[in-house]
Amino acid sequence: MTVSYVIKRLIYLVFTALLVSLIVFSVTQLLPANAATMILGEYATDEALAILNSKLGLDDPAAVQYLRWLGNVVQGDFGISLRTSQPVGPTILNAFGRSAILAVTSLLLVCIIAIPLGVLAASRRGKPTDLGVSLVSYIGVSMPEFVLATLLLVWLASPSLGLFPASGYVPFSEDFWGALHHIALPVLTLTIVLTAHISRMIRSEMADTLEMDFIRAGRLRGLSKRRVLFRHALRNSMLPAITVIALDVGYLIGGVIVVEEVFAFPGVGRQLILAIQNRDLPMIQAGALIMAASYAVANLLADLAYGALDKRIKY
Repeated sequence: MTVSYVIKRLIYLVFTALLVSLIVFSVTQLLPANAATMILGEYATDEALAILNSKLGLDDPAAVQYLRWLGNVVQGDFGISLRTSQPVGPTILNAFGRSAILAVTSLLLVCIIAIPLGVLAASRRGKPTDLGVSLVSYIGVSMPEFVLATLLLVWLASPSLGLFPASGYVPFSEDFWGALHHIALPVLTLTIVLTAHISRMIRSEMADTLEMDFIRAGRLRGLSKRRVLFRHALRNSMLPAITVIALDVGYLIGGVIVVEEVFAFPGVGRQLILAIQNRDLPMIQAGALIMAASYAVANLLADLAYGALDKRIKY
């Protein structure tokens, strides 16, 4: 992997972000009500709407509005929320930080759990262990996250048990154990769904890799089973898994939105749902842009990881 390739990918990332910003801005412009109508209400007079449109620059050409909005975004100014009358930037970034805690914690747990499960199932292919892991994976993949979240909510946060809080969030800076208590169920929901998906992929790739000639050669040379599995087979099976993990970031973003709504978790997904319900255009634009940028960054990191894991890959 060369420095020029990394620079080129970063340039592509910038162009992707620009394209996404254009799409997000264009889609929000197609909504039936503009910012002036949301501020003054649907019964405002035409004269009042015209004055506010002129003040906000909403009567300018769409291209001028987009460039002005993009210039403000580059400077970190996402506008003022039409719902709360507060700056969008700090609100959406704080919400994104809380969502990132869910996402990163879930991904770490998935990697810790899913990879050993996939290796275990592949190494015992056709045996009860393999069948058990495969059955659990099928159930996890088949169950939508909102169903699983609801079941966990009913089972573990019910008044009779009360093992976990049903909703809310406590900052880690205020109460570390209380914060862990509040994120436990959302993280568990995302972890179960993603673990089922990734463990199936690892199992499938590992099973194919274990049938290859270089694995047989390693066994004939007297290499230990652990060395064959983790040093050779797993390393060659991780490239497709990285692709799936990168794609699952997009799935995770969608899952976070649903899970946050079920558990009333104040993350970016819940902020986006509230913004859509109230037609809060600046908040919708900021939330969609940040989520799309996160997905693009995840794919960039996946591409860079390919070269780190497999030196045969040349860019």
